[in-house]
Amino acid sequence: MKSRQEVEGITGWFRTHMPDPVTELEYADPFGLLVAVILSAQCTDKRVNMTTPALLERYPTPSDLAAATPEEVYSYIKSISYPNNKAKHLTGMARALISHFDGKVPEDPGDLQKLPGVGRKTANVIASVVYQKQVMAVDTHVFRISRRLGLSKGKTPFAVEKDLYRHFPPELRAKAHHWLILHGRYVCTARNPKCESCGISSYCDTYKKKEKG
Repeated sequence: MKSRQEVEGITGWFRTHMPDPVTELEYADPFGLLVAVILSAQCTDKRVNMTTPALLERYPTPSDLAAATPEEVYSYIKSISYPNNKAKHLTGMARALISHFDGKVPEDPGDLQKLPGVGRKTANVIASVVYQKQVMAVDTHVFRISRRLGLSKGKTPFAVEKDLYRHFPPELRAKAHHWLILHGRYVCTARNPKCESCGISSYCDTYKKKEKG
């Protein structure tokens, strides 16, 4: 587990170089972000941002989407990964919003997870980005970076999430989520991490092992 000094070094670097990180998913309201995050599973934000404008122009509200069939939605999202399942998730999610939450996207992560297509990660993204809840969403980037840096040795997203809660105070968790995602997307990539240009390599357990040979 990382020492407090090392975590403060990592946090300090991000505070300086990425003071106001935000999601790269484009959205206009909570419903739009919920749709985008469901579509983003195992898909790039770039592809999602190319897909959501036409989809949300046709189905701008939960009521509109709830009235659609998965087959109709599929025609708008067929370039997205797993479009058949996601079309079913989207229509089911919209119907659940109407029947259980009066058409409003709930704030509580537990309530969000009652929606079709919404797991813990998606729920935490919505809760933190839209409602500023002090939760940490662990996607593939966060999972990978946390383990590489040595912030966690957890073998599941939930185990990593619990370790990150111990490292980052509540008021920093939303930012830390974006710090780790963006770092993983552009610097500490899955296959060819850019260790030479990484500003936090001196705190990274994986890099230290690599340097020792």
